[in-house]
Amino acid sequence: MLLSSADQKFQTEIRQSLTEMLSEELRSASHKRSSLWQDLESSMAWQRILNSKGWAAPDWPKEYGGTGWTLNQRYIFSKECVRAKAPALIPMSLRMCGPMLIGHGSAEQKAHYLPRILSGDDIWCQGYSEPGSGSDLASLSTMAVSDGDDYIVNGTKIWTSYAQHANMMFALVRTSKEGKQQQGISFLLIDMNTPGITVKPIINIAGAHELNQVFFDDVRVPKINRVAEENEGWTVAKYLLEFERFSMGSIELRRTLDRVEKLAAETVVDGKLLSNDVAFKQKFAALSIETMVLEASEQRVLSKLSAGKRPGAASSLQKLQHSELVQRADELGVDVLGYYAAPHQPEALDIGTNVVPVGPENGITFMPMYLSNRMKTIAGGSSEVLRNVAAKTILRL
Repeated sequence: MLLSSADQKFQTEIRQSLTEMLSEELRSASHKRSSLWQDLESSMAWQRILNSKGWAAPDWPKEYGGTGWTLNQRYIFSKECVRAKAPALIPMSLRMCGPMLIGHGSAEQKAHYLPRILSGDDIWCQGYSEPGSGSDLASLSTMAVSDGDDYIVNGTKIWTSYAQHANMMFALVRTSKEGKQQQGISFLLIDMNTPGITVKPIINIAGAHELNQVFFDDVRVPKINRVAEENEGWTVAKYLLEFERFSMGSIELRRTLDRVEKLAAETVVDGKLLSNDVAFKQKFAALSIETMVLEASEQRVLSKLSAGKRPGAASSLQKLQHSELVQRADELGVDVLGYYAAPHQPEALDIGTNVVPVGPENGITFMPMYLSNRMKTIAGGSSEVLRNVAAKTILRL
């Protein structure tokens, strides 16, 4: 992307500011991230620093705490954060719940929750999937029965990322069994400290505790915590999913490819640099080209957002494209590491013959990232579902 002189000046200022704002501890925490999720302590520490500058939510409208930056400036900021090795922010609050409330929340809900999201006083998790209701989300069965000014909620949610840290949940519940499945769903904001809520951990394939199953046993939720009208939660959920599925994934993907390229240039197999291997060069070139295509698609969506429009079905296509590309990039990194890709192996030693030393700085986290990112083609909408979305909304099939 070509930058104007004004954007070049902005980039220089952001780069200098990030250098001053980021401590070595935060940079180190970012480098050690081996999955989609940053550890909570460093992520929230970085969010508080950003919020003190008014930079925690660049994509929000300025009247709700956004920066007022242009489309290009927001893109530059995201890219510079990755370049500076800033910790990742937890997306459920800033990227999902916040935009949802801005679009569908009441004035009271916006006034109460948006400042708490920016400050990190509220940490949110997402209560969508249930056992048997993941890709077919409309079949969910967690019930919310009206009881005066409250709902009584019973049921369970699963694959709930970071529920062990969250004090709030935005959730889909069934408030009616009449008509089509989508017509009986409501959207609730639930305090995770409410009596009757139990969170049980799910340990993933990489051995990390990122997922949970959440149980609701006669949980009382005030009706003022409902977003939009009763039985109109499906509309709110679809709106939120557009923001969940859209992200500047190409920036993180570029970072992964840079690491792969550097690693290949340092790895010697049978006396030859792996970066000169024809098969590696073909795979790397294909990924680089497809990443450029993804970048162009993201720019189109950002253009729509800057004009006040919704991402629409394009966000589903980009989520599909990014999730499959990042898995291929991870696989290439693991291929380059070979048997040094063991997820819990300490810094490898130089055996003096076939390969150069491969330590944490050179990519020992590729295997844990590979294992974590296997879920990307399922979480937030499986690849099959996203292709159906494209077929229906774009191709009109």
